Amino acid sequence: MKQHPYRYNKQQWKFYLFLFAAMIATASLLYSNYLVKNLSISERTKAEVWAMTTKSIVTMPDVDDQFISFIYAVRDSLSLPAIITDKEENIITWRDLDSTKTNIHPSALDSNSTLQYDPDYFQKQLNKMKKAHPPIHISLDTGEEWRVYYRDSEALSQLRIFPYLQLSLIAIFLVIAYTVFNSIRDSEQNLVWVGMAKEAAHQLGTPISSLMGWLELARVTYNAEDDSVFNEMERDVNRLEIVADRFSKIGSTPSLSNHVVYKIVEDYVNYFKIRTSQRITFELQGDQQVEAKLNVQVFDWIIENLLKNAVNAIEAEGKISINISENIAKEEIFIDISDTGKGIPRANWETIFQPGYTTRKRGWGLGLSLTKRMVYYHQGQIFVKESEIGKGTTFRIILKSNLRYEPTQI
Repeated sequence: MKQHPYRYNKQQWKFYLFLFAAMIATASLLYSNYLVKNLSISERTKAEVWAMTTKSIVTMPDVDDQFISFIYAVRDSLSLPAIITDKEENIITWRDLDSTKTNIHPSALDSNSTLQYDPDYFQKQLNKMKKAHPPIHISLDTGEEWRVYYRDSEALSQLRIFPYLQLSLIAIFLVIAYTVFNSIRDSEQNLVWVGMAKEAAHQLGTPISSLMGWLELARVTYNAEDDSVFNEMERDVNRLEIVADRFSKIGSTPSLSNHVVYKIVEDYVNYFKIRTSQRITFELQGDQQVEAKLNVQVFDWIIENLLKNAVNAIEAEGKISINISENIAKEEIFIDISDTGKGIPRANWETIFQPGYTTRKRGWGLGLSLTKRMVYYHQGQIFVKESEIGKGTTFRIILKSNLRYEPTQI
């Protein structure tokens, strides 16, 4: 498989941009994790200080009021959701939890106060704190032991998720920007290709008309009105007219009308097979009456591309089969084009329809991409029905037999 240089360079740039974006995301996450780690250490220190100040308030009741006020000021400045329990995990005190779940403020630690709280709420909070961080153990002079449980502050919790939120928003913005940029670029490229196609059709018009005149002059000069060679030359010149007409229709909305599918395919096969190696045989079979809305020049182009691909896939001798059938229940027409060529690897069944894909040394890789676009113009589908390496490939085109035409551009 050979890729067009433009497509290869485009993929390279996509890879480098993705790699650069991944490096930025990684650096952002690493730095954020560094900040989170440092803040987490700081909050654990806060929890320890809070626990020690609480211990001082409980164990040193005879200290002068000025010192107690200082300890209270220090403790109250440490804003952090925390709970102190004993060894049996009975709650002794807490801070920065929902005050509506308690009847007594947690600072009321004298012997005459009894803490009353919502058991379910505090048990849930305690379980969350156990999962968040290992407890801080505080030994009292009486031999008792406190366990201090805490969880991250709101600021730290938000900082943990902020990088992911930030990167998500940046990614969404980049995807939208990339999509818009691609759309604008593709639109500009399409305008260029449309202009080139129409100019090519215009340039072909003069020599084709001239060839028709020279051909008629040759018939008269050599008295060869029914000569088979001149007849085939005329068919080729007419074919050039059709090709020019195809190019003139690119970027426009040609009309569709009812045609017998078998007849259109048969006419092109008859033209094509005498211009192909005699070692390749053609077989056309199936429903000869079913009709579909087609633009003959565009539909001929579809069949031409598929038959040329089939011929290129057959290295020496082989067979190309075309079968036309109708699924009445689904109102669909199937056109299966099979060859006995080299086959397509399963992994490439979708890739072959992308611009730039080709297995030929001098190919542009636009044939099947354009074919898919033209089938879509007929509001149909095309895909690889089956393929086996060394045995051949079958392409299937699906058209609607009751198509309600909505015009689109080729």
